Amino acid sequence: MKHYENTPMRMRAKAAPVVKTEVPLRAWCSLDKTREQALPIDDSDNGCDCQPRCPTGAGRMDLRQIAAIKMADEDAVTDSPEAYYLMKQRGITNVIILGVHANMCVLGRPFSIRQMVYQGQNVALVRDLTDTMYNPRSKPFVPHTRGTELVVEHIERHWCPTLTSTDILGGETFQFSDVKIEKDFREPSTSSANTEPRLLKN
Repeated sequence: MKHYENTPMRMRAKAAPVVKTEVPLRAWCSLDKTREQALPIDDSDNGCDCQPRCPTGAGRMDLRQIAAIKMADEDAVTDSPEAYYLMKQRGITNVIILGVHANMCVLGRPFSIRQMVYQGQNVALVRDLTDTMYNPRSKPFVPHTRGTELVVEHIERHWCPTLTSTDILGGETFQFSDVKIEKDFREPSTSSANTEPRLLKN
């Protein structure tokens, strides 16, 4: 967060008043065996499929937002439960999640799916605007994009519904170029879970 430390966006998040919660806010929300099965992909190698392997180390991910995404002064920047404090301050109860990676930060970070569901927020994932950290050399030995689909199906089954960017913006659903993907970004599910896309509005 060092890059944003003195920006209006960062100061706004830091100024949000702390809120007491019935379910304690967590710095990281790990796999919850009381409501979900193990993830359908093996990401024990951190999902890196580079040959040779990428370097790892503290601070490697402590960078900045990609320059193509423009940030406005009225935005807020945080990597902590401050996000929930901001939502409570503004009366926000419907949360749309997008970004990376679905099997890691999108599920586990303090501002993301598990935490928001625990706090009673109405949560939906934009399934064509996410990706996974998955190495196809690991189980279940499927193409990378299929690995992402499997994680999305896991989220739909155990955590929240999904939608596509076209539900908000119109136009064509984003498709990865490495494999042919069905129009709705996933194979028909045999699960009884409610996976119909639905747009949540405040």
